[in-house]
Amino acid sequence: AFSATADEQQWLVHANADVEPGESYLFDRRNKALTLQYRPLEAIPRSALATTTTIRYSSSDGMRISGYLTLPKDVEPKRLPLVVMAHGGPWARDRWSYMPQTQFLANRGVAVLQPNYRGSTGYGKAFLNAGNREWGERIQDDLTWGVRYLVEQGIVDPKRVGIVGSSFGGYCALAGAAFTPDLYAAAASIVGISNVPMVVDSLTAFASPARTMFVERIGDPTSVEGRAQLERQSPLNSVAKIKIPLLLIHGANDPRVRQADSERMVVALRDRVPVEYLLLPDEGHVLGLNQAFARPVNNQAVFAGLERFLAEHLGTRYQEALEPEVAQRLKEIRVDPETVAVGTAPRPSSVSMVRTQAPGF
Repeated sequence: AFSATADEQQWLVHANADVEPGESYLFDRRNKALTLQYRPLEAIPRSALATTTTIRYSSSDGMRISGYLTLPKDVEPKRLPLVVMAHGGPWARDRWSYMPQTQFLANRGVAVLQPNYRGSTGYGKAFLNAGNREWGERIQDDLTWGVRYLVEQGIVDPKRVGIVGSSFGGYCALAGAAFTPDLYAAAASIVGISNVPMVVDSLTAFASPARTMFVERIGDPTSVEGRAQLERQSPLNSVAKIKIPLLLIHGANDPRVRQADSERMVVALRDRVPVEYLLLPDEGHVLGLNQAFARPVNNQAVFAGLERFLAEHLGTRYQEALEPEVAQRLKEIRVDPETVAVGTAPRPSSVSMVRTQAPGF
């Protein structure tokens, strides 16, 4: 990114990389001088950050999928625990850049795969449209075949694979648990979709002008065939197949994916598998793990809970000691699954912290 003076003689240039959170320089065209102005997040030791590389592999139908692989620093890349981090949207993409959530996991000894599955932007119209009505099916295959590729390469331990995501990425986490029950050891869904028809039916609540686009890309709940497709693609309708631990996290003020989407999963699963539920009464929706909830303490509490959850089920490292404020917040947002009844959870805060965002999940 850059900006310039009116005469374009001086430019402020911003740059980042996988192991560089950011640098800002002043470039003077008259003397060709480039002068460092500042670095954000100066307390982060750049030498401790893990590198991110581009990988490509074939999916179930031969379509080539690109993604990013971050490996923990100074660790032999053999039989590592893996977290598949599915981006939201699905009409979005991950980029090669510094990403604190990825670095957080890599620091704990985890390999991180960020697949730009079909339906992602930036790869052309045909690739974008290839994701139409493929929720939980070929889009999910693009994640599954990425895991298989890394296992075949000997990089990943097939018994220590987890999947994490927010919004549509949270749907991918639930779909991974439901539709590929032997692939993952644990799944964490943040504001994830469990009931696809319900989400499409409620589009008028926040995206009525874009309803035609959503129906084309997701499915048509008004037709018999379309409704059957959406029902088939709903993890909630395949809970009997789930056999791994789940962590569900939701914001009570979420207008896109209702709180009930997570709570129905909690109720359906609590007598079958270990399930944890974190409810943030003062938060709304987040489109992906590269975004954040509004309150910093909520983000810290959520990632503290996620870190411990992954450590328990993937055998990774976690920090047991927490700042008192974070420990208290984690205690406050943790909900006993046995007390959950859909529609009777604590009331949302009177102040919604939902941001205005482009159409997508």
